[in-house]
Amino acid sequence: MAMIINANIAKPNAITAFNNKLPKRSFHVGTSTTKSTANAIKNSVIIKHDDQTVIRRSGNYGPPIWEFDYIQSLNTKYSGKRHVERAYELQKQVKRIIDQAVEPLDQLELIDNLQRLGISYHFEDEIKQIMTNINKKHCEKHDPKIKKLYETALEFRLLRQHGFNVSQEIFDCFKNENGDFAKILCSDIKGLLQLYEASFMSTEGESTLDMAREFTMKHLQDHQRVDQDYARLVHHALELPLHWIIPRGEARWFIDVYAERSDRNPILLEFAKLDFNIVQASHQQELKSVSSWWQRTAAIAENLPFVRDRLVEYYFWNVGVQFEPQYGCFRTIESKVNAVITTIDDMYDVYGTLEELELFTDIVERWDVNQIDQLPEYMQICFLALYNFVHEVAYEVLKEKGLMIIPYLRKAWTDLCRTYLQEMKWYSAGYTPTLEEYMNNAWISISAPLILVHGFFSVPNRIDKETLGYMENYHGVIRWSSIIFRLANDLATSSDELKRGDIPKSIQCYMNETGVSEDEARNHMRFLILETWKKMNKDAGVGCPFSQQFIEMSKNTARMSQYMFQYGDGVTMSNPITQDRISTLIFEPIPLA
Repeated sequence: MAMIINANIAKPNAITAFNNKLPKRSFHVGTSTTKSTANAIKNSVIIKHDDQTVIRRSGNYGPPIWEFDYIQSLNTKYSGKRHVERAYELQKQVKRIIDQAVEPLDQLELIDNLQRLGISYHFEDEIKQIMTNINKKHCEKHDPKIKKLYETALEFRLLRQHGFNVSQEIFDCFKNENGDFAKILCSDIKGLLQLYEASFMSTEGESTLDMAREFTMKHLQDHQRVDQDYARLVHHALELPLHWIIPRGEARWFIDVYAERSDRNPILLEFAKLDFNIVQASHQQELKSVSSWWQRTAAIAENLPFVRDRLVEYYFWNVGVQFEPQYGCFRTIESKVNAVITTIDDMYDVYGTLEELELFTDIVERWDVNQIDQLPEYMQICFLALYNFVHEVAYEVLKEKGLMIIPYLRKAWTDLCRTYLQEMKWYSAGYTPTLEEYMNNAWISISAPLILVHGFFSVPNRIDKETLGYMENYHGVIRWSSIIFRLANDLATSSDELKRGDIPKSIQCYMNETGVSEDEARNHMRFLILETWKKMNKDAGVGCPFSQQFIEMSKNTARMSQYMFQYGDGVTMSNPITQDRISTLIFEPIPLA
C-alpha cells in the first residue's frame, strides 16, 4: 500500500490544491529502489555501541567557507556618522525628486528605478500615494492617450505589485485579428521586456498573460543574439524575472547597470550606493552577533560532527528574505532557526537510525523534556537545543507582545519532524513514492512552513484567532512559498543528495512514475514552479489575512530559494557563483567613486 502523510500535517484542502495541478495520469503504487541505499553504504560510518555495530550515513560535509575569526574581524567605515548624515541628506533630495515627478510615465519609471536600486523602502508612503492616484485614473479611464506597450506593461506590473486588481484585458489592444500579439511588437525590445516582466504577475486562467510570456520569451531570445545594447538586460531577465528575484540581489546588480545609463540621476545613484553600504554594515554587525551565539553553542559542533556548519549561508538567506535595517530581529532569530533546523535535519537525514528517530519524533510530539533519558546522548543534545531555543524565542515574544506562542512553535516543529520521519521510513523501505505522495510530505519537510511560522511573530501582524488559525494551518501564501522552495531545492540538489543516500526527490519520483527522461522531469518541475507562482499571486492579493510585511516575507522565501539554488546547491555544497553573491551582498561595499 502506498504510504501517505499524516492527515494532521497535510490538510485535505492543501493536498487537493496541489494535486489539481498534477498531470491527469493514473497514479500507481510506488516501487522499490536500491540505488539510494547503495549510495548510503558508500557514504557511511560504522560505530560500535554496547557490542552492537551501527552503520550510520555520513554527509561528508566540508568545513565552513567563512570561519568565526574572519566574521569577527569584519570592519566597515559605513556605520560612521559622516556617511549616515550624508545618506540622510540624499534621502531628502530623493524625496524632492519624487515630489517633482508629475507625468504618470515619469512617476512609474522613477518608482521602478527606486525599487530596483533597493531604496524604495524609504519612500513607501509616497509610492503608495502615487500608485493609488495612477490606479484611480486607470479605473476612471480619464487618460485619452493611446499608450505604447512599454508604458502599458510597466503600469500593469507596478499596479499589480502594489495590490491593485488590473485586468489582463489591458493588453488586448496589442493583439491582431486572430487574437495573437501583433508581429509589429517584435521590434520593440523595450516594450517586450516590460511585457515579459508583467506576464509573471499572472494568476491561474489568465491566458493573455500566458500568451504574453511565451511570445516575449521567444523574441527576447532572438534579440539577445543580435542586439548588443540590450543583451545584458535581456539575459538577466530571462535568467529570473523581476517578480521572482530577491530585492537585495536585484539592487546590487542594478546599481552597476544604472551607473552606466546615460539617463541616470546622480542623486539616486549616490544614495543607492551609500544606503547599500550602510545597510550592509548593519548586516555585518548582526552576523557577528549570530556567529558568537553559534560559537557559544559549542556542544553541537563538538558532539554532533555530522551537522553542517553553514552559518553565513543561513544569515545570507535571511538577508534575501528581509534586508531592510528595521528587520534585524527577524534576521537574527531566523538565522538561529536555520541552524537548529539543519541540526535536526542532518540527524534525520544522515545519522539517526529509524528506531532512534521514531523515539525522537515521539518525544518532540509530547514536548516532554523529562523523557529525554530514553534518547541516545547525541539526540539528547539535539532535543535540548531545540527545546531551549523554542522557549527562548517564546519568552522574547511574550515579553514584547504578551502572546504565548509555544503551542504554535511546537506544532510547526512537530510537523517538520513527522515529515522527516516519513522520509526516513521511505528510505529504510527502499520505497519511491509517487510525486503526489512525495509533495504532500515534502512541502513541509523543506522547512519553509516552520521558518514562516517563526517569521510571523517577528514582523507586524494582526494577532487574532482568525489570523493565527490561517497561520497555524498554513494559508496559501505559506503553502505555495513552501512548494516553490521544495521544487527549486530539488532541481539543484537532488543529484548530490542521492549520492549521499537520500530518498528520491520530486524529479526522480516523477521519472519513476511516468517513465520520462530526467530533462523532461526537470522541465515539469519548472512548470510546476510557474503554476505555483500563479497561486501565490492570487492568494497574496486582495483579501489576504496577513500583513504586507508577512506577505512579502513569504514571497521572498520563494524568491530566495530560486536565487540560492539557481546555479546548484547554494548551501551545503556552495558553488562559486553563490559564494560571489554572498561576498558582494554581505562582505564587499560598493565603491562610491
